[in-house]
Amino acid sequence: MYGRDVLSDDWRRPKKRVIPTVTADHGLVVEDVAGEFCGAVVGCDKEAVTLEDRFGRRRLFPLVPAGFLLEGEVVTLVRPPAGPAAPRRSASGSIAVEGLRARVARESRIYVEGVHDAALVEKIWGHDLRVEGVVVEYLAGVDDLPDVVAEFAPGPGRRLGVLVDHLVPGSKESRIAEKVASSPDVLIVGHPFVDIWEAVKPAVLRIPTWPQVPKGVPWKEGVIQALGWGIEPADAWHRILGSVSTYADLEPALLGRVEELIDFVTSPDAER
Repeated sequence: MYGRDVLSDDWRRPKKRVIPTVTADHGLVVEDVAGEFCGAVVGCDKEAVTLEDRFGRRRLFPLVPAGFLLEGEVVTLVRPPAGPAAPRRSASGSIAVEGLRARVARESRIYVEGVHDAALVEKIWGHDLRVEGVVVEYLAGVDDLPDVVAEFAPGPGRRLGVLVDHLVPGSKESRIAEKVASSPDVLIVGHPFVDIWEAVKPAVLRIPTWPQVPKGVPWKEGVIQALGWGIEPADAWHRILGSVSTYADLEPALLGRVEELIDFVTSPDAER
């Protein structure tokens, strides 16, 4: 039971532990070796794997040796062997149209409140908007929305969709929206965030949460001060926008509203 020669190996030297290698197949549930995040594999490239937990939160982890736990055992994840190329996805998650030539712009339009809103929509949905021929413009604030709608003159074949910040019951924004929402060719939707900055998930910026800003303090400046960034709002926005790469970096409360607007202005009814 002890083998032929008990002295054939150096008994003083501990045997090297063998870490099993596991293919990071889609849907495989693993935990990072630090025990801080558990989720299913939803993406993998030659350098990193993306895990999604049961709440829909995603995190990216490097493919390092002994970097994960599978059923409590330390394993090394490796990229699956190459198979048929999957369709390329746009930042919004839609199937990308290769060799895209932008469609002639529709008469229908989407309006957002400010330049930051427009930049974020363009970064995530720009490909989809060019496929559909939808132009996004910004209002520079919601106060002039009634005049903008009247000047746009919506009607059959000329729909107007509007994305409003902080559209919650009793807010100034909700009162203004009620004045112009009676036309079947106008759709006004909104998200609950004070500013479009808040629609970016805090984890993307490596902050625990967006700060609560006291009333009377300009929101952007208050956020910057609370986070200790020490930069101007324009530079803060560049940092925020630069951290966003796909729809998974944004809160669902914004995603659904933008998709709703795109569907509204591109539906067959909008062409009549």
